[in-house]
Amino acid sequence: MFMRNERSIKEFMKLYPVVSTLVIIHLALWVIIDLLQLSIGQEIYVFGVGYNLLVSLGEYWRLVTPIFLHGDLMHALFNSFALVLFGPALEQMLGKGKFIFAYLGAGIIGNIGTFFLEPLDYTHLGASGAVYGLFGIYIFMVLFRKNLIDQNSSQMIMTIFIIGVLMSFVGSSINIVAHLAGFAGGFILAPIVLQNVRVYNPWQAYRRSYPDNHGEIQFDPNRWNKKRIIPKKLKDNWLWILIGVLALIGLFSRFI
Repeated sequence: MFMRNERSIKEFMKLYPVVSTLVIIHLALWVIIDLLQLSIGQEIYVFGVGYNLLVSLGEYWRLVTPIFLHGDLMHALFNSFALVLFGPALEQMLGKGKFIFAYLGAGIIGNIGTFFLEPLDYTHLGASGAVYGLFGIYIFMVLFRKNLIDQNSSQMIMTIFIIGVLMSFVGSSINIVAHLAGFAGGFILAPIVLQNVRVYNPWQAYRRSYPDNHGEIQFDPNRWNKKRIIPKKLKDNWLWILIGVLALIGLFSRFI
């Protein structure tokens, strides 16, 4: 359920457009705000960062915009990788509309929790609350909709969730409230968004995205040989290569 078997980044983006768009937004905003340090980037940051005092003064959009902003490259990458790992199955099961509703809804609930439980001078940003909302939906499945999730995936999600919660209390700069409130938000929204959904089927996304196959999965006998060709592999995986390079830049920048 969580193992990615897409043959290329292009294929992944076609199969899971919402998850792909969110990841692109994360990285694009990091490039504009932090890497290039453009003036418009600073304006976006000032306009969108979560700041409880300004929310109390009526700037309620700050309950939404922090979901798309991150403190640094590693922050953006960690949330993006979590989204790539756990988002596709839910996007396919829920559909684009309900997935966006669940993701943003959990993130907003996480930010509302931050507003009420943290002091007025508290600032925050990041998609962690929304990502933990996805965990909330999965945990609801594990407890109440076991027919929607296999045992191996249940064990994996429980283990990662427990580790994630424990790690939330380790870092001093982590917004623990957003994590827990976002998880609660996903759990609360789960009964709504999981109505009339079917078990995750990786081939269902292929049938929707490749209608010319008339619902049939076409097997290319030369698929594995093609993947051994280095230029083709580099072409198909350019985004992962770019993410790896950006990750190295982010790591080294911490020591400069």
